[in-house]
Amino acid sequence: MLIERIYDEDLAQASYVIGCQRTGEAIVVDPRRDIAVYQTVAAANGMKIIAVTETHIHADYLSGTRELAAATGAAIYVSGEGGTDWQYEFDGKRLFDGGTITMGNIGVHALHTPGHTPEHLSFLLTDGAFSDQPGYLLSGDFVFAGDLGRPDLLDEAAGGVDTRFNSARQMFTSLRDKFLTLPDHIQVHPGHGAGSACGKALGAVASTTVGYERLYAWWGPYLSANDEEGFIKALLDGQPDAPAYFGRMKRQNRQGPALLGERMPLAELEVGAVAEDLAAGNVTFVDTRSNTQVHDRGIHDALNIPAGRSTATYAAWALDPERDVRPVVLLAKGQEMAQELWDHLVRVGIDNLQGYVTAIEGLPLSSPRLVNPEEIEGFEASLVLDVRAKNEHTAGHIPGSQQLHGGRVLWNLDQLPDRGPIVTYCQSGVRSSVVASTLRREGYDVVELKGSYAAWAARECANRL
Repeated sequence: MLIERIYDEDLAQASYVIGCQRTGEAIVVDPRRDIAVYQTVAAANGMKIIAVTETHIHADYLSGTRELAAATGAAIYVSGEGGTDWQYEFDGKRLFDGGTITMGNIGVHALHTPGHTPEHLSFLLTDGAFSDQPGYLLSGDFVFAGDLGRPDLLDEAAGGVDTRFNSARQMFTSLRDKFLTLPDHIQVHPGHGAGSACGKALGAVASTTVGYERLYAWWGPYLSANDEEGFIKALLDGQPDAPAYFGRMKRQNRQGPALLGERMPLAELEVGAVAEDLAAGNVTFVDTRSNTQVHDRGIHDALNIPAGRSTATYAAWALDPERDVRPVVLLAKGQEMAQELWDHLVRVGIDNLQGYVTAIEGLPLSSPRLVNPEEIEGFEASLVLDVRAKNEHTAGHIPGSQQLHGGRVLWNLDQLPDRGPIVTYCQSGVRSSVVASTLRREGYDVVELKGSYAAWAARECANRL
């Protein structure tokens, strides 16, 4: 039996290729939309992808289930649980609690584990070549290493009202009646790792076991004492801000994300033509350099979405492709980098890329305004905006600042003043630069705090010595 974990550092998301060496067949669980990696893994192991499935309707990225099935001819399996409000709207075979997908020696057994979402399935894997008993659990967003899937996203991202309390009760029941009835040796492979917004304290390790979580997870004592109300309070307390784009992901994943098909290599564009389009407002230009480089030489009306581990995340904060349908142009070092960036963007539904340029010379330049930490107290701002998470703001913030998570700003412009400069800050300046560029593109007068909160806090500390 093959279990290959495909991990996306950007979205802290794990998908899995499960294969049977005897028959040369494979199933993919929770794929992302840039599907070449799954085809590469299957080919390297002499396998054909015959099935694709997912644990639930995802909120943090667009599913590649339909994309991979269209490319390989694989059968689609999706959850049929959760009631009428949580049924997938595209064709696929429905899986219910106890249902099994058989692939040579491998059995993939569905467990209905609601709590994170009503339709959520986990998958028990049995390797029939060694045992008739399951040995592995693909837990999706049910159980993570050291944490649980958050039960409040239906309220935060899907328009629900106080659904979190019933979802938390369902999580308690799923743990008690499904997870804790499994043998301790079962290896647990979750759908996310540290850094994901689908939980509040996810571990960084790739897997865990039922026995380890039974002994050491924070929720264990509540289950041992059958303390449902204490569990609900602890689970709901301190959940992180949910980025607003999660609502779009949830809706599009239920409907079935648009098929990309074969994507041709991105074209390198002529800088003069891009400059004209940018000046006319015909394109969305994405500056992928660091915030410090942008502060030194910025590009007028460009979004600053730095290349790196959080490209998809920051892109989904700064750009709503349903609201802004203009084609996207990237700043990239070359075709390989541009293609990799595009892979990241399609994971959050930003598909409409026109091409890339490799240099900023010839583009309209406009460096962002900055204010130094020592000047902030006397600076006449209409608002000092903290774009960090709620828990960061609570731990320490600039007096008088207003907190609004960076992933929610574009969808809450009515909370911002129409006139006067807005000063933005985060912890180090990266998130602030993303948000500031987004607001400038919306026509706001924005000034960034140089060095952000870290610089301000260091100065405050030095002043007290």
